Amino acid sequence: MSPDTSSAQLIERDKKKVTPAIYRYTEIAFARGEGSFLYDFEGNRYYDFVAGIATMNVGHNHPQVVAAITEQAGILIHAAAHVGYMQPYVDILEKLISLAPAPLDRGKGILLNSGSEAVETAIKLARAVSGRSMVMAFMDSFHGRPMGALALTASSSGYRRHLAPLLSGVEHVPYPNCYRCPFGHTNHSRENCCGTWRSFIQMTLDKLVHPDDLAAIIVEPVLGEGGYIVPPDDFLQTLREVCDRTGALLIADEVQTGMGRTGKWYGVEHWNVSPDIIALGKAIGGGLPLGATLAHADLMDAWWPAAHGSTFGGNPIACRAGLASIAIIEEEKLLENATRVGDHIQLRFKTAQKNLPIIGDVRGKGLMVGVELVDKQSQPLTANQVKQIIKKLGAAGVVMIKCGQSALRIAPALSITQEIVDEAVDIILKVLKDFEKEL
Repeated sequence: MSPDTSSAQLIERDKKKVTPAIYRYTEIAFARGEGSFLYDFEGNRYYDFVAGIATMNVGHNHPQVVAAITEQAGILIHAAAHVGYMQPYVDILEKLISLAPAPLDRGKGILLNSGSEAVETAIKLARAVSGRSMVMAFMDSFHGRPMGALALTASSSGYRRHLAPLLSGVEHVPYPNCYRCPFGHTNHSRENCCGTWRSFIQMTLDKLVHPDDLAAIIVEPVLGEGGYIVPPDDFLQTLREVCDRTGALLIADEVQTGMGRTGKWYGVEHWNVSPDIIALGKAIGGGLPLGATLAHADLMDAWWPAAHGSTFGGNPIACRAGLASIAIIEEEKLLENATRVGDHIQLRFKTAQKNLPIIGDVRGKGLMVGVELVDKQSQPLTANQVKQIIKKLGAAGVVMIKCGQSALRIAPALSITQEIVDEAVDIILKVLKDFEKEL
């Protein structure tokens, strides 16, 4: 990195060579990161409420992660799991599996490069071992952008534009969103859900997907890209019952909810549900590319040799970074911090909501918090309005992105302190107050 580079120069070079398919929420050029902060090339500091899109769970440049990367780079950078055995590969799989809800804590796994790969691996495994072809997914879900994972993703038609046909054999049903019920019901809460989604699932099995053909149901325990929607408490339990009844496999996409993001190692733990397969990504690599698919041992053992693989999956440096991150989360009690600070964030916004009508809903688990923004008629702000707010936040010193139609996505490092949070929330509330005057 040139010491003479400016933010403006880098952005200009980027625009000349990088495809506009890479959408940028801000016009900030990041030079370095430290803890819960990012810095541009001019030295300006930004509160990081994105954490690399929920990947930097222990913050930027944690000394233990840096040390693990440095040490491993001097030992073995790469050799490929198909060629032989590598200790970091086994070490991190053992750890990830040990943290999983029983009986998955006695399962097996495979390492990949990303959450999207982990999702596609999960679908591939489910179809291969079940001999069935159909997969049930949910509206507003996000499972990745590659053509297989994209067939499961249903959070925006923009992701699918000009790309049909995608992977066949996928049926989508509504995800229960009690703030904006997909069935048009009003005045319902998570505790008083209309429950129509149950009938829709059954109707799909009666009319479209024969239970004998259903290989799997894939679900995000808390919707990520789709709006940080927390489902009713009986939702995952109902899906578990449907899978048990039909013989289908329950796949939990824990790419964003996993590794402590919700205050527990795995999001499904909030509802005491154990899936058959878990897809992981984002935070498990400590900031480096890493994905994993975990499953019951009998499912993994039913896969024949060479049925799947990955050249770089389980790269030793990524594994060591991930192991260091997990150790930090344990040592610094960051699950507890995520719950405590996440509850405080929700309280701050719910308190402000009383005098700030632009805040329509506040929801989440742990440090996975969504703040829904609405106009004077309580309708979602437009995409352009939300983009304007995010850019204003960036200019004010807070890095933020959206989720769903009009929600601010709050996903800082699990190590963030309440003091830092309060400073950033004060800025966010001022920007929202000023923007509300323009509506």
